Amino acid sequence: MTPLHKHHRPEPRPGPLDEQIAEAVRAEAGLVTATLHRFTRDFDIAEESVQDSVVAALRSWRADGIPDRPGAWLTTAAKRRAVDLFRQRGRARRATEAFADLQLTESEPTGATPDESPDERVDMLFGCCHPSLAQEARLALTLRAVVGLTTPQIAAAFLVPESTLAQRIVRAKRKIVEAGIPLAIPTDDLGQRLDDVLTVVYLTYNAGFLDPPTGEAPRTTLAGDAIWLANLVCDRLPDEPEAWGLLALLTFQQSRAGARFTPAGDLVLLKDQDRALWSGDQIARAESYLAHAAVQRRAGRFQLQAAIAACHAGAPTWAATDWLQILTLYDLLLAHDRSPVVRLNRAVALASYAGPAAGLEEVAKLGDQLAGYHLYHATRASFLAALGCAEEADVANRRALDLAENPVERNLLSARLMSP
Repeated sequence: MTPLHKHHRPEPRPGPLDEQIAEAVRAEAGLVTATLHRFTRDFDIAEESVQDSVVAALRSWRADGIPDRPGAWLTTAAKRRAVDLFRQRGRARRATEAFADLQLTESEPTGATPDESPDERVDMLFGCCHPSLAQEARLALTLRAVVGLTTPQIAAAFLVPESTLAQRIVRAKRKIVEAGIPLAIPTDDLGQRLDDVLTVVYLTYNAGFLDPPTGEAPRTTLAGDAIWLANLVCDRLPDEPEAWGLLALLTFQQSRAGARFTPAGDLVLLKDQDRALWSGDQIARAESYLAHAAVQRRAGRFQLQAAIAACHAGAPTWAATDWLQILTLYDLLLAHDRSPVVRLNRAVALASYAGPAAGLEEVAKLGDQLAGYHLYHATRASFLAALGCAEEADVANRRALDLAENPVERNLLSARLMSP
């Protein structure tokens, strides 16, 4: 793992309250950021203030427990920090004006109930995922501003130095402020912007997909954060089938989490998983989400990926999987997404249907595009091994090991190389 470059005191070691604290922060941090932004009209001030209040909460709540009103605690701490930041930047008058309004709002709330007020976290999510921001900046900013993760947590999740991650966030916030990017759901071209948002949520899930379980009480995982974000988007945009398609896909994927690792923490591939360990409740929920999306008859790439996942979920064994249906779905998916990774996944399905030679022939077409992708070489190695080409398979596995960064994938590839 890449070492983190910390410039402040490390956060305390995880304690038994951490999971509850993470849930409270996730539920409240984005709302507090949206509130502060509405009154300060300065995203940089609002986001940094809330982030500092989250760090303070991690320390205080671990020692004293979670307060009865965690949102009010974070709001008060963030307001105080925002006043300090305004003053440090020579804008004391603006702080007085902004927080006079905010104090009035808190003491004399409007008649709107929470159910009647739109969830501003989704508006903020669209702002953080603006296409003018680099993809890695969108990920980092979303996890900080909407989910409430700290910079060290995000840096550790993406295996990058903390200083690098912090610079990405600073640049992204500066661009939002200088370019006047609105923190709002766009009124036109919603389709493309929604796809950007859903892609960030999908990549967040992927970043936590291979996090093995630990013996400690963990903070909520990136996979859990992603599913929470997907639910948030569906609640705010209930008529968007691709949002429901993504929620279905992530829920299908998460239904297999209990079978993804051995008790020792080793990765178990889909074909080798004990399907009795899959969550039937999560599979049923995912199927209902997918059905809700299908009613609207606007198929997209996330719905099609969810349909592929549904085929796996409904198969009693790997051998009994309906590979012809999966291949058909992949062919439909290619009309929406012709990325080499989708074509690589289709090659795996083709090999399962027509044999490893057919899969190897398809994979050969992707060599130039995926030469630096470890799963390309790992997939090729599995086909070569199935065809009895042991030496060539070892070469491909060694290349995959050279490129792999995730420890659990590296352990799996090392085990392949050591097996007779």
